[in-house]
Amino acid sequence: MTETANIVIIGSGVGGASLAHSLAPSGLKIVILERGVHLKDSPEARDDVAIFQKGFYRSSEEWLGTDGESFLPGNYYYVGGNSKFFGAVMYRYRREDFAPRPHMDGASPGWPMSYEDLSPWYDAAEHIFRVRGSTTDDPTEPRHERPYSYPPVPDEPAIAAVRRRLEKAGIHPASLPLSIDLDAWLKRAPTGWDAFPNTGTGKIDAEVGPLASALAHPNVSLVTGASVMRLETDGTGRRVTAAVYRKDGVEHRISAGRFAVAAGAVQSAALLLRSANGVHPAGLGNSSDQLGRNFMNHNTTAMLTIRPFAANSCVYQKTIAFNDFYNEDNEYGFPLGNVQLLGHITGNILKANLPMPAPAWFARLVARYAYGWFLTSEDLPNPESRVMVRDDRIVMHWIRSNMRAHEALIAKTRAVMRKAGFPIVLTHTFGRKTTSHQCGTARMGRDPQSSVVDLDCRSHDVENLYITDASVLPTSAAVNPALTIAALAIKAGSAIGRGK
Repeated sequence: MTETANIVIIGSGVGGASLAHSLAPSGLKIVILERGVHLKDSPEARDDVAIFQKGFYRSSEEWLGTDGESFLPGNYYYVGGNSKFFGAVMYRYRREDFAPRPHMDGASPGWPMSYEDLSPWYDAAEHIFRVRGSTTDDPTEPRHERPYSYPPVPDEPAIAAVRRRLEKAGIHPASLPLSIDLDAWLKRAPTGWDAFPNTGTGKIDAEVGPLASALAHPNVSLVTGASVMRLETDGTGRRVTAAVYRKDGVEHRISAGRFAVAAGAVQSAALLLRSANGVHPAGLGNSSDQLGRNFMNHNTTAMLTIRPFAANSCVYQKTIAFNDFYNEDNEYGFPLGNVQLLGHITGNILKANLPMPAPAWFARLVARYAYGWFLTSEDLPNPESRVMVRDDRIVMHWIRSNMRAHEALIAKTRAVMRKAGFPIVLTHTFGRKTTSHQCGTARMGRDPQSSVVDLDCRSHDVENLYITDASVLPTSAAVNPALTIAALAIKAGSAIGRGK
């Protein structure tokens, strides 16, 4: 028996939930298919040993690298997707990110739209995710049509002191834009939120924000534990007719007038590749041969700055960042990237991430005086950097790019930190198999020969198919992508509502 709906959305992460929120007032019957289940509260939710050392929430799913080695990618499968564990940073791409520009090792192609085109949708996304922030203290912040609805999350005293030291070092620290209800978060337990699961309402993730709003409408429903296996089309290949999914070991089929894939840049590409048929032999909507290609993931480094004899008293820590090296106005003459605080690193978190075994007492001692930072540089699109499917298994081939710029960002930041009073600076650059900021596998563009979807996230090849997650991002920029994903999904919802 085939179920029916007006719109089927595959995935309840930031892109899927934001699209559902945008479409919910239409009255159309919307069904969201989510592979995962609701994340339940438990003692492990704020246990840094369970989360960081034992991997309590990690999926056991392995992907395969083209080097032949399997790896755990760090994807999470719950209602709300990876946003249940995200750091709640909701940056807008900088205005400069939308235009072509050179980098140390290549060039960014820019976007088929301008920042001004997306700005109203950024406003809408910030409203849905209840973002806290300031539009005035970051020189790279692009123009907003309206200010944030909430003031920035306050610095703890130790971070306020760090902010002052950075300012004395000639840097422009700015408050991070965060989708956090601080009081609600801390009421559950005094921990940071970076990489901690959200089992309440403190973190305004995809479930707490747009999905909850969408499900308040009687025409929107959510099916959990629904693993979508493929999409089927009519004989012409121009329309998707059904999504086939498995739930509790039983195969189901649901038909609809429109389908939106929002399972994440890797899983969405894999689903569409698995949906190949006689009309679409290389994957659904892949006449351009760009599906699965142009995978981007950011070049990232964790930096630990230590000031002996000055203990870090923070609980959550993650409130400031700086973009002084984001654009080309630095000694290198090229964009380098973003520097932002990590959540407070406890001894147990540090022990879990040390490159070699260390006693717990040592990790606690180091963590007591340490501040964690996250350095991000742009990864440039490359058609040979890609997601593939072999024997129904995801295969990853990520070709890193622009690493000289990332090395320069590390060097510049190290010098700043020492000038700001941190004599000890340690770094760890994340490997090729870290997939936390995955994007780019179904790139957006005006030309069907070189892109997968148009500016409304609709497939060039399949008239009732949309992709509304990080897959469509033409570039990775050097800031967290969640807000940009949400803005594009809301924009796509508006187009669907207008009958496009």
